[in-house]
Amino acid sequence: MKDKANWFDVLLYLFLGLFAISIVFAFEHLLSLSFSPSYVATKGGFHLLPVDATLDNYQKVLESKYIWMGYKNTLIRTIFGTVLQLTVTSMGAYALSKRFFPHRSAWTFMIVFTMFFSGGLIPTYILIVNLGLMNSYAAMILPGLVSAFNLVIMRNYFMSLPEEIEESCMIDGAGRFRIFFQIVLPLSKPILATVALWLAVGHWNSWFDVLIYITDDKLFTLQIVLRRIIITGTQQMVDLNVSSEVMNQMQASPEGVKAAAIFVATLPILAVYPFIQKYFVKGIMIGSLKG
Repeated sequence: MKDKANWFDVLLYLFLGLFAISIVFAFEHLLSLSFSPSYVATKGGFHLLPVDATLDNYQKVLESKYIWMGYKNTLIRTIFGTVLQLTVTSMGAYALSKRFFPHRSAWTFMIVFTMFFSGGLIPTYILIVNLGLMNSYAAMILPGLVSAFNLVIMRNYFMSLPEEIEESCMIDGAGRFRIFFQIVLPLSKPILATVALWLAVGHWNSWFDVLIYITDDKLFTLQIVLRRIIITGTQQMVDLNVSSEVMNQMQASPEGVKAAAIFVATLPILAVYPFIQKYFVKGIMIGSLKG
């Protein structure tokens, strides 16, 4: 039985290793393509290392006003959305973690129920229109202000904290809000960092709600700009309509610009992950198993 388990572990690690290598190769191909001149990028095929490396593709991407406009809107959405969602979710989870909360089980059941059943896209769209939230940042943030999954994870984590700490604070005269903000939240850094990472990545990568609720191109997020560059083409979002002399000097190409745009949109969120990774495993394990 032990030998079978060992073989299973070997096969599992082998599969995961090959899967990781395939991702790295795809990542390396895009990176190479983003640095490749037009005559290399238009050939097709797999590119492991750039030939005659150039920064012209990145120059064309960074010169686009839509890229910077998308960055601004994405940063506003990610920062405010993450802070608001984390605040509201943590307060709701803290209330549901208390045994004396009236009808706690019923409220928890109703929240978990929404993880499996929802109103659907059309009723949600009609609600957003009737509330007057179209073409606003609120349309990107408010519909998903509370995630049932995140709330349950944080609730379980709060339930794992010793109640004696809060009781001693209440004896000293501290109120519930002061205990929550000055005692509970500092003790909950692992789960807060974990959920904040999920929320930030979700906001950064989100595009479908913007596609539905936003028609003003001044409010387009970076992912919508990236989608238009890749699917619709580069001409609308990145100006490649230059003279042949300038084009020969710059060596930019639609394929290279698309690859560069992907990296410009992806690298910021990848740079944040290492600083939060140390909290990730601890937070998710305690939040999912205890309580």
